[in-house]
Amino acid sequence: MQFSHSDAMWQTFPELRAGGLHAEGIHAAADVEASVVSFSSTAAARLAEAPEGEFPEIQAWRRGFSRMGLKPTQYRCASEALLRRFRQEQALPRLHPLVDLCNAISLAFAIPIAVFDTEKIAGDLEVRRAVGDENYLTFGGENEHPELGEVIFADGEGRAHARRWTNRQSGLSAVRETTRSVLIVAEALHASASEDVGRLVATVADALAQHWPVAPKTAMLTSVSPRFEFQA
Repeated sequence: MQFSHSDAMWQTFPELRAGGLHAEGIHAAADVEASVVSFSSTAAARLAEAPEGEFPEIQAWRRGFSRMGLKPTQYRCASEALLRRFRQEQALPRLHPLVDLCNAISLAFAIPIAVFDTEKIAGDLEVRRAVGDENYLTFGGENEHPELGEVIFADGEGRAHARRWTNRQSGLSAVRETTRSVLIVAEALHASASEDVGRLVATVADALAQHWPVAPKTAMLTSVSPRFEFQA
């Protein structure tokens, strides 16, 4: 399997830095609570100094959403949505150990992290503009068609596994109790994105190895090296 961004995406967003991680051996019995609390504490300390809208990581995504023709306060990147909810409620709901862990790391880094069940992805996964006939399954079970030109995560059968780039994932490839193989993607657009995404990917890999019997494969993606290949 291969994960990549289209050439057009790199041309439009040359500042993009992305990291990929693949792991097999995930299960729903891991106890990640201590790690979640630790990463959440990092986010809480930062939010005590300034709201998430002032973070350079979030401001960069807001500018990116504006360039996509989206109102950034209507459609937020996943990390901003998480930070906003965490600031208001002081906690996030617990969903699955892996999702909880990645959400907490996303809070700590203010960078969106997507987690996909690779068994639900057909062929390769590419971040690209929609042609308008792709299918997107909501978490409520409804089928939608992304708008023409919308940035999506598209697989080989034309199914969209995320809409509006880092705004919302699909219910189709969401992590569940039966999930065993995952692709984790982190993307950023801010000035220090290369360094920060590298640290984030290493942090996720270390955390996974602590809680599951996995040996994650990782990669950093750039316009020069835009593809992450792995066995799934």
